[in-house]
Amino acid sequence: MRTKLILGTAMALFAAGPALAEDMVFTSWGGTTQDAQQEAWAVPFAADHAGVNVLMDGPTDYGKLKAMVEAGSPVWDVVDVEYDFAVQAAKEGLVEPVDFNVVDRKAIDPRFVTDHAVGSFYYSFVLGYNEGASSEPPASWADVFDTDKHPGKRAFYKWSAPGALEIALLADGVAPKDLYPLDLDRAFAKLDAIKGDIVWWGSGAESQQLLASGEASLGQFWNGRLYALQQEGAPVGISWAQNLTAADMLVVPKGAKHKDLAMQFLARATSPEGQAKLAELTAYAPVTPAAQKLMDEATVKGLPDQHTEGQIDLDMAYWADHRGEIADRWYAWQAQ
Repeated sequence: MRTKLILGTAMALFAAGPALAEDMVFTSWGGTTQDAQQEAWAVPFAADHAGVNVLMDGPTDYGKLKAMVEAGSPVWDVVDVEYDFAVQAAKEGLVEPVDFNVVDRKAIDPRFVTDHAVGSFYYSFVLGYNEGASSEPPASWADVFDTDKHPGKRAFYKWSAPGALEIALLADGVAPKDLYPLDLDRAFAKLDAIKGDIVWWGSGAESQQLLASGEASLGQFWNGRLYALQQEGAPVGISWAQNLTAADMLVVPKGAKHKDLAMQFLARATSPEGQAKLAELTAYAPVTPAAQKLMDEATVKGLPDQHTEGQIDLDMAYWADHRGEIADRWYAWQAQ
């Protein structure tokens, strides 16, 4: 269900009848991350743009985005997507070029900006675990596959193979420098060994629930979701060993009804202030380097870019080229 962020007296007007303000829609992955994006970006954006409401929708659904664009009637204006999908979507003509007369391209880390997308945040897949699930905390991806030493269910991200296949190969002894091109047969064979012990999460909020409730003992998580659980006092731990980095990107669907507003929203989201606030709320790293100057030292120390020893960058160019073929095998394997 779509939730609405409506500021000031516009709430009463919206409830009383047809909206008098201009409604733009921001779509992301839900849970604590989207709550943070709402607070860091949408609230101040609406406050600075009289008569504009920012509505929240989600979770992001690539099939839905593509269907909207192909039908010529996208209802989303800005969408948070994974980096490899942003690259693929640009190739397929599904997203608008970014207006860099509005968005300051030079202020963004060049790793996290393309002609059709700008960074949302920079994150790591890390090994998360329930602190009471085994006698000693897991320390490496190999521990995820050791069901004797670490009993219980393993949580893995359902909707995207990037990360999961690399985790399987690293656990099987593949050196980071030898990961790409991925040995798919070897990765799936490794995952076969624990397939019956996997529980799948499709959203960040679901991943948090699985771990905090104890339904999953350990597994693959976004670092910011574990940070949020720890802030709430949940008994969960993090291993940064061989953390896998990637970035989410912000795109504007082709034919978006509020394209001009969407570009202004991208400018706000990638501003030092917007990125600093998001990082403080989520523990995801900012894509705008100047943001760190606005953050306190304790927050900066908990960001993925402070855990670079053994860190591995997911090859998003590889995934953009092979997403379709690998996805077919990934989902077929899940269904078997």
